[in-house]
Amino acid sequence: MAVASSTNAARLITAKEHGLNIFNEQTKYRFTKSRFTGYERKNKKISMVLSSNDVAVKTEIDFKDPNWKQKFQEDWDRRFSLPHLRDILDVTPRPTTFSLKKSRFSQEDGNGVPAEMWNGYVNDDDRALLKVIKFSSPDSAGAECIDPDCSWVEQWVHRAGPRKKIYYEPGEVKAAIVTCGGLCPGLNDVIRQIVFTLEIYGVKNIVGIPFGYHGFFDKSLKEMPLSRRIVDNINLAGGSFLGVSRGGAGTSEIVDSIQARRIDMLFILGGDGTHAGANAIHNECRKRKLKVSIVGVPKTIDNDILLMDKTFGFDTAVEEAQRAINSAYIEAHSAYHGIGLVKHMGRHSGFIAMHASLSSGQIDICLIPEVPFTLDGPNGVLRHLERLIEKKGFAMVCVAEGAGQDLLQKSNATDASGNVVLSDIGVHIQQKIKKHFKEIGIPADVKYIDPTYMVRAVRANASDAILCTVLGQNAVHGAFAGFSGITTGICNTHYVYLPIPEVIASTRRVDPNSRMWHRCLTSTGQPDFH
Repeated sequence: MAVASSTNAARLITAKEHGLNIFNEQTKYRFTKSRFTGYERKNKKISMVLSSNDVAVKTEIDFKDPNWKQKFQEDWDRRFSLPHLRDILDVTPRPTTFSLKKSRFSQEDGNGVPAEMWNGYVNDDDRALLKVIKFSSPDSAGAECIDPDCSWVEQWVHRAGPRKKIYYEPGEVKAAIVTCGGLCPGLNDVIRQIVFTLEIYGVKNIVGIPFGYHGFFDKSLKEMPLSRRIVDNINLAGGSFLGVSRGGAGTSEIVDSIQARRIDMLFILGGDGTHAGANAIHNECRKRKLKVSIVGVPKTIDNDILLMDKTFGFDTAVEEAQRAINSAYIEAHSAYHGIGLVKHMGRHSGFIAMHASLSSGQIDICLIPEVPFTLDGPNGVLRHLERLIEKKGFAMVCVAEGAGQDLLQKSNATDASGNVVLSDIGVHIQQKIKKHFKEIGIPADVKYIDPTYMVRAVRANASDAILCTVLGQNAVHGAFAGFSGITTGICNTHYVYLPIPEVIASTRRVDPNSRMWHRCLTSTGQPDFH
């Protein structure tokens, strides 16, 4: 389940968000994509497949059982337990080398606590609560419910941060960093903080793997030595200091390379596809019983990672997207019957388009992948544009790249990451608008802006820079704590560790019944386009 936020409407939480596949025919559910839109109960027993870190385990929840909540929470704890080196190896921890307290005193502080104790470590038993609102009904705005009665169920995840005990000798560690997928604001900030934190622990051997997973097998690409001196100012520029690429070698070949390079910690920055690869690498390392920690840092400006409040790069992307909207607004407002059209990134999730529309306050129509729409007909987008031109003389449209794909000819092509190449909805809408207004005899001046690569390539803003700083530090803390196959993020305003399978189970999407989408509709004043 995702954190209770403005992007989740009154509903039963998604099956995929819990890693559930409902297969009991006695309970009938009506699905739209990955979320429940309604339910019909014939009894109160539901059979489910609950995913664990490595395998799927069949279990059953009987809501008539007075202990069902306890059983659910026990299963939740199992699924969200973090893979550790202790699972496969006989490893002995040692006191941490990470401390920011420079001066130490032997006397007590008056409360019986030695003054030299630095209260800066996180206990392994610390947890953060994902769901903080107790909803009285599934019909409450933003409700997220496990069962049809919307019972309160505690859902805890591991708190991130430095531990008192670590499972590596820092002087013997070789740590590597790799950035995969497309560009994203903040990559250099994360790289920089990983290096800084590793050096504070005492790690001397730090390298960067160039150009994503390709760097593990392309013999022409050499490791890049990293140190505080080398990365000190890389956060002042956008892009990735290490370079990025999509795709790469097979899992076995990558792990062979990890062994040959004698890498002990691998920090992987990327989106859900990259994290799927990271999880496969982690599993292969466990299979070979290697003392290697694989730690991910989720990178996607689309903000489409499950469970997390937001991912780094998103705030910067929204800020830059708003600049494009402002430019289109000036163009449209200055033209006779001007129509500004801006296309933003968002293959499956319309978070950038929605938030940019809200922040700009200038958008009349916001189109996202989660909400179907029609262009033609009395209730279509084009007819609404006519009314806007008649009413105020110009109009503004914001569309996410994955919106309206059902209106276009589908492509069977895929990119190097395996993503289906989308048809260009922005160009399609631009052409449709021009054709429509020409046919009805009304002049229209369409100004189309596609800021895709400008949004990706800029330096992280202040908000994202802080988020990247904390994520980079926590990734290192997680590796030294002996965890592997995990990723770090922010959930319900707290920094946490999550097992990778739970965050890649599906794509986080805007809920059309959410409060945030309703706020966007209130801001734009747009009707339903179907």
